[in-house]
Amino acid sequence: MKSSMLSGKTALVTGSTSGIGLGIARSLAGQGANIVFNGFGDARQIETLYTDIGREFAVQTAYHNADMSKPAEIAAMMQFADEKFGGVDVLVNNAGIQHVANIEDFPVEKWDAILAINLTSAFHTTRLALPGMKQKNWGRIVNLASVHGLVGSAQKSAYVAAKHGLVGFTKVTALETAHTGITCNAICPGWVLTPLVQQQVDDRAARDGLSNDAAKKALLAEKQPSGEFVTPEELGALAVFFCSPAGDQVRGVAWNMDGGWTAQ
Repeated sequence: MKSSMLSGKTALVTGSTSGIGLGIARSLAGQGANIVFNGFGDARQIETLYTDIGREFAVQTAYHNADMSKPAEIAAMMQFADEKFGGVDVLVNNAGIQHVANIEDFPVEKWDAILAINLTSAFHTTRLALPGMKQKNWGRIVNLASVHGLVGSAQKSAYVAAKHGLVGFTKVTALETAHTGITCNAICPGWVLTPLVQQQVDDRAARDGLSNDAAKKALLAEKQPSGEFVTPEELGALAVFFCSPAGDQVRGVAWNMDGGWTAQ
């Protein structure tokens, strides 16, 4: 259902060609926001994706293929948004990658890449978005952290470190903008059936000789008491809430949507 709450505003969502980012982009488009998409994938499929969403919600859409590990490309993407739409009103830092290994076996290049994409990219987009937001005295920054921004899990040292860092960065951003119309908050999802998590399900199924459904249930049973995946649509609805007038005084929170994971 289309609303006009964000009509005339522009949202940039990193890592939005699939999974959580796509779900959030759709939710924001449903509120009337123009969307700048970012992510990897087949160029023709991506063009179809953002064109169809623009048509469905009667908003303007665009795409930039910035590699979120490269500051110069991030700067080019932010400049692109400024030239095309007059700046970024809603910034969703969602891009992320994962690698699983014990610390002593963790490839140094994987550590560096995870920190760059999952944490440092949010610094670069935020530092470049804030001047325009301050000029308008309105902005929303939503950082997709993770339940792993609140708790740890073995073999995920880089991911946990990056997501804890992103929660800390969220708090500092919120404090520095506390006397403005800009808010910054983090969303901390539990298991969401994204392509990243599906790969973990596939690996578990192969390793343990399970069906895909059985592997999903086993994964959820370990951490997520609800036994159900969080959906991109649910996360999108939370992002919309942060952007609403009701979210004006929600500042610096790390809001877990995790099926009870961190309640244990």
